[in-house]
Amino acid sequence: MSAEYTTFGLAPAMRAGGVLASGVFKTHRDFMDFIVGGQPLLLQLSDLDAVSPLASDVPPAIFTAEVRTLLLDAPAPLEGGRCVIYACPECADLGCGAVTAVIERDGDDVVWRDFAWQTSEHADLEREGYEGLGPFRFHGATYRAELERLIAATAADATVPPAQPPRRRVLLIGARASVLRKLAAALRTIGVGADISRDAARVPAEELRTYGVVAFGRAVGAEERAGVRAAFTAAGADVTFVDGLAPVIPVLVAQIEGAFPRGPWEAPRLTELTVGDGEALLTVTSPCEVLVMAYRLDRLYRTHEQEVFTGTLDVGEHRVPLPPRAVKGSSYLVVRSVDSVLVAPTSP
Repeated sequence: MSAEYTTFGLAPAMRAGGVLASGVFKTHRDFMDFIVGGQPLLLQLSDLDAVSPLASDVPPAIFTAEVRTLLLDAPAPLEGGRCVIYACPECADLGCGAVTAVIERDGDDVVWRDFAWQTSEHADLEREGYEGLGPFRFHGATYRAELERLIAATAADATVPPAQPPRRRVLLIGARASVLRKLAAALRTIGVGADISRDAARVPAEELRTYGVVAFGRAVGAEERAGVRAAFTAAGADVTFVDGLAPVIPVLVAQIEGAFPRGPWEAPRLTELTVGDGEALLTVTSPCEVLVMAYRLDRLYRTHEQEVFTGTLDVGEHRVPLPPRAVKGSSYLVVRSVDSVLVAPTSP
């Protein structure tokens, strides 16, 4: 096979989750992307909403099995020696479509070839093949070393005693019951327990201590907020208080996500978001994929959403121009990376 050598690597990536304005929930998925020739392979597949099989929420045994398959230490799962490279982030079902390729040894080298968008057990290269993508030839030693590092890291994580689970519960306090119910439902789909109450003083102290965040709606007055804070202080509960920016479910979900405390070793990749003069200023501490979404309320209080930016950013400060609609009226930005979420209004 005459393909020239190209480089192979792995890097953290994400499929940003959240609640769309339509109410549809997108699952957040963190995964390892394949870096081929210095570029994420996923970016070479335009507008593809997919993740690799090397996702962080996959059980360790299955994760290791996926790596072994890529190493050719286990049989390919599909006919013709084909392996799944990217799949549906919601269900990973072949019926939703998946990017597959033949992975094979050629001497000491490893070759990925015959990429296809596969929707059944058989790949039709004439109809579903990715013309012009690959073949990719990797040095076998480098290829194996990159993937074996994942197995070693997974094994090391398995020997560490589990830490105290974070308090992923939020108490919602507000006047608009319909918004609170929708918000609670959206939070539960991402693994955050949500309860609704207007009288924290009547909640037992041991129950208050199970919350990590308290979120106030805009209609909650200063006196009521002070009473809630006093109840948590009396209970000895260390919580983060969040003032909801707007009755926009995706914005509120992002605010609450970002408010939960981090572990001592969790350094966020996104550390600062400021908005002004028609642009967003982002501070990045480690190279990562970033998604910037704008949400706007119109005069009838309908929510409109717009993707402003998506791409990989290096360490440093970055300026992202905002389209006119993203800074009009009651508008808000939600910025996500693989481990961070920041929210800011686009006007004072």
